[in-house]
Amino acid sequence: MQSFLDPAILFFVFGLLAGAVKSNLEIPPAISRFLSLYLLMALGLKGGFALAASGLTAEVGRSLGLAIVLALAVPALGYLLLRRFLNRFDAAALAATYGSVSAVTFITAVQRLDTLGLPYGGHMAAAMALMESPAILMAVLLANLARRRQGQAQQVPLRHVLHEALTDGAQLLLLGAMVIGLVSGEAGQAAMKPFAGDLFKGMLAFFLLDMGLLAARNVGGLRGQSWWLPAYALLAPPVHAALALALSALLGLAPGNAALLMVLAASASYIAVPAVLRHAIPEAQPALYFGMSLGLTFPVNILIGIPLYIGIAHRVLG
Repeated sequence: MQSFLDPAILFFVFGLLAGAVKSNLEIPPAISRFLSLYLLMALGLKGGFALAASGLTAEVGRSLGLAIVLALAVPALGYLLLRRFLNRFDAAALAATYGSVSAVTFITAVQRLDTLGLPYGGHMAAAMALMESPAILMAVLLANLARRRQGQAQQVPLRHVLHEALTDGAQLLLLGAMVIGLVSGEAGQAAMKPFAGDLFKGMLAFFLLDMGLLAARNVGGLRGQSWWLPAYALLAPPVHAALALALSALLGLAPGNAALLMVLAASASYIAVPAVLRHAIPEAQPALYFGMSLGLTFPVNILIGIPLYIGIAHRVLG
């Protein structure tokens, strides 16, 4: 119940309700873009400051290594399951969507840990960045194989997709801010406190209001689809989170880091991946992967998943 009383979460719920009643309330796209960039920059700075204080440890290496394993395992397992029910292109697109990550879900989880006073490593921002691209590349490779099977000559060059994924402005900003925070250390943290600390909660609340509006308006993309697709959107995330928890326990990760890996594994991309897939896999249905990730998985993770995964991680590993 305490999670629902968080102002940021309440603004998200308000956005859901405003979108559901078809209100004309909206956040201008330019402001929404600014908010997302601000949050990534602030998150990167906070992660860099924390990493400067803690240094590079074995926990950092294990966490980042596990992030890469999850970034490969989740889309691969997802494709094997989805291919039983969908064509190769839709299966690859959905596997990429659920194999990649949601930065906003991660940022909300970080804020939740800060509110609860639970420790986590600043390097987890780098873990999020590492988990974004592998699923995209895997999906494009699978789509190219499907085109080859169908005898299509036109295929999407992987080098183009790799360049687009690795030079994405939002991801570069996150990593750049993290390096700046790491280099500037304690002095930089004091100088940037009003920007990266005091403003963060309010900016997150404003952005989650926008996300609530978008989620309510995109759930309609699932109308007319088979019942098992919404079931996948709701059930696959906790399965992915359970996999992350099991591997975190095996490697002996700290509860806060394990919780964030659970959140990352359970999240689904609704910005970076759909933007790439529209051009890389035009055969797939955007309403399908966008409606599932933003209309169902994202709000469930924000309202239920984050407090659930944090609670389970600290109960099992704490």
